[in-house]
Amino acid sequence: MNKLIVSLTFLLVSSLSLAQQWVFEKPNYADIEKNIALQGSNLFYSNLMARFNLADTTMSLEEKRHLYYGYTFHSNYSPYGSSTYRDSVSAIYRKDSLVAADYQLMIAFCDSMLQANPFGFQALGSKVYAYDQQGDSIKASDNLRRMSIIVDAIVSSGDGVSKETAFYVIQTSHEYFLLDILGFQFGGSQSLIGHYDYLTVQPNEADIEGLYFDVSPCLGSLSKQMEK
Repeated sequence: MNKLIVSLTFLLVSSLSLAQQWVFEKPNYADIEKNIALQGSNLFYSNLMARFNLADTTMSLEEKRHLYYGYTFHSNYSPYGSSTYRDSVSAIYRKDSLVAADYQLMIAFCDSMLQANPFGFQALGSKVYAYDQQGDSIKASDNLRRMSIIVDAIVSSGDGVSKETAFYVIQTSHEYFLLDILGFQFGGSQSLIGHYDYLTVQPNEADIEGLYFDVSPCLGSLSKQMEK
């Protein structure tokens, strides 16, 4: 598992080094909704998802952003949904030792989770770990690349240090994933300030007290569910 954490940290460090060359850009959800509906376009959503499933490393930043933020318009979008398979994966991790059958079962559980939530970091990360333990470096790398696509989209939206430069996420679970691989530890306090989540972090060398995350799509989805 430690090897997985190192790989994920390297993944984000690589993404952040690239992000330094970018101008942070807030996602324009209205434009994204229009663009992903254009059949024949490189931004057509079915094509983007197909390339994501192939772990296509040639995707442009624009395509990654449309893939990630465009999922908010998918009928399966459920930012606060929880899979029963999550507990099953956690139970495998709690075993004192794992055998080949455990890794196969973990992969199967994660595949079921990803059918409902293709951008689930826990499921993708667990597949990286399971395939790595099985010695399948190709499939492990494929899932790491999928995670990299998601991270690239998120870190292109901001740096999280203020509301004006908040990270834009489509699932609140992604907030805690970013904290981990940015090297921060959750400070124990979460506040909803308008359409921003603010997470405090424990004392750190950067003297950052907390990070902001724009969660507008999550709140919009929750509001629709409450209206039903």
